[in-house]
Amino acid sequence: MRQSVVRRAGLYAAVAAGGFRRYATYGTATAAGVFTNTVFGFIVAFTYIALWDQRPGLGGYDQSQALTFVWVSQSLLAAGALIGGGFQEEIQERVRTGDIAVDLYRPADLQMWWLAADLGRAAFQLLGRGLVPLAAGALAFRLALPPDPWRWLLFLVSVALGLVVSFALRYLLGLLAFWLLDGSGINLMATVVSVFFSGMLLPLTVFPGAFGEFVRVLPWAAMLQVPMDVLLGEHAGAGAAAGALGFQAGWVLVLLGIGRLLQSAATRKVVVQGG
Repeated sequence: MRQSVVRRAGLYAAVAAGGFRRYATYGTATAAGVFTNTVFGFIVAFTYIALWDQRPGLGGYDQSQALTFVWVSQSLLAAGALIGGGFQEEIQERVRTGDIAVDLYRPADLQMWWLAADLGRAAFQLLGRGLVPLAAGALAFRLALPPDPWRWLLFLVSVALGLVVSFALRYLLGLLAFWLLDGSGINLMATVVSVFFSGMLLPLTVFPGAFGEFVRVLPWAAMLQVPMDVLLGEHAGAGAAAGALGFQAGWVLVLLGIGRLLQSAATRKVVVQGG
């Protein structure tokens, strides 16, 4: 039993490493992405400066915290596939062509295989496209980056949970290809929802009243808003930090569980169709 667990762990570690290497080969695309993230970060940063000059303390952030939100979110944009990308289009194409049957014959769980590969992709994007824009923002603006290593550790844990939430949502999109002929429409809708409800467009704390409370309990909030609030000290104290991470972990369990159910239904559909 123990040897089986070790072998499975080694398999998924190798898949994750393969996902990292796969995206590391696209040097030109990575450089273009770094440039795009940095330019877009400056555009959004100056927009935030104008907005926070008019509304100091908007959303509970001062201007330096708002600028930190801009640049750290830019560093997480590609890793979390907040505006598209990742693997769901590949799953949809493999379903359309029938190549998904090869995936189902592998001696590995389909969901765990794609999770490992996507975490490898995300790790590269976090390093390859995340560090340079953040460094550029830190040089050009006064950011509220914490000196406390404990808060950075909590932030990294929160980022990891957010990446799994992002995967789980996109995995559901990929599986919908078993029932839809074309996934482009739902992918576009999912991107719009992700940009708005993750906090990529504006921090979710900006939205007032019941609507603001509603969007902050959706799974998209776990992808960006919660990690940012952990970094900015909005969840200071052990109890508050545990609550924030528990919120993310709860969505991880729910979404992965739904993915298992949908995967089971999709597998039965393949058996019925393919014999």
